Amino acid sequence: MIQFFRRIRKKLFSESKPAPLTGRISTYIIYAMGEIVLVVIGILIALSINNWNDQRKETKIENKILVEISNGLSQDLLDIKLNTKGHNDGLKAIGYWHKIFTNTQVDTDSISDYYQYLTRNFNSIQNKSGYESLKSRGLELIKDDSLRIQIIQLYEQDYSQVRKLEEEDFELKFHENYFKEINHHVSPNLIFDEQGEILSIQLPLNLTESEQKKMLSYLWKIKNERHLILYYNARLLQNVLRLQTNIEKKITKG
Repeated sequence: MIQFFRRIRKKLFSESKPAPLTGRISTYIIYAMGEIVLVVIGILIALSINNWNDQRKETKIENKILVEISNGLSQDLLDIKLNTKGHNDGLKAIGYWHKIFTNTQVDTDSISDYYQYLTRNFNSIQNKSGYESLKSRGLELIKDDSLRIQIIQLYEQDYSQVRKLEEEDFELKFHENYFKEINHHVSPNLIFDEQGEILSIQLPLNLTESEQKKMLSYLWKIKNERHLILYYNARLLQNVLRLQTNIEKKITKG
C-alpha cells in the first residue's frame, strides 16, 4: 500500500513543471516530508498487524486453557456428586444404627452396607492442571474480569475450603475418631459367612445406658458434621456449574 502511494507521489512530482530554485527546494522538502509520513504510516500499519497477530495468539491460548479448565471441572463434578452420595449414605447409616442402639427392629440383611457407610471418610479430588497452566501464563490472560474472578475464587477459596473440611479437619475424620469404639460394641455380634463377608448381626447389643448414650452422641456428632460437609458440597457444586457455563459461553463467543 505504501509503495502504491509512493508511486502516485513520484508521478505527480515528475509531472510538475520546472520551478525556480526556491520552488524546487520547497518541492523537495514536501517530498521528504511525504517520505517521512509514509514511513510512519508503514510503522503504524506493521505495529497494528503485529498487535492483531499477538491478540489472536493470546485468544487461542486463552481458549485452550479455558477448555482445559472446563474439562477439569467436568471431572470435579463427578467427584463432588460421588462424595455427596457417600455422605448421604452416611446419614442413612446413622438412622439405621440409631435404631440398633435403641433396640428398634431393623433389616439385618443390610448390616454390611450400613456398617461401611457409617464412618466412611471421603477425599476431595480436584483437577487443577488447567488453573495451574493459567497461573503460569498469567491470570490476566483471561480478559473477562468477571470470569477471571470466578476462576480464582473457585480454585483459591471454594476448593480450598472443601478440601480442608474433608481432609484436614480432625473432627471430620469419622473413621479415625469413632470406628474403633463403635466397632468395640458391634463386632462381637456380627455374623460372617465362610468367605468372611458380613451376613447379619445378632441383636440386641445389650449396651449399658452409659454405652448407649455414648454411641448416640457419636451418631449425633457424625450427623451434624456430614450435614456441614453436604452444605459446602452443594454450594461448591453450584459454583462449579456456574463457572463451567460461563466458560462455555466465552469459548462459543470466541
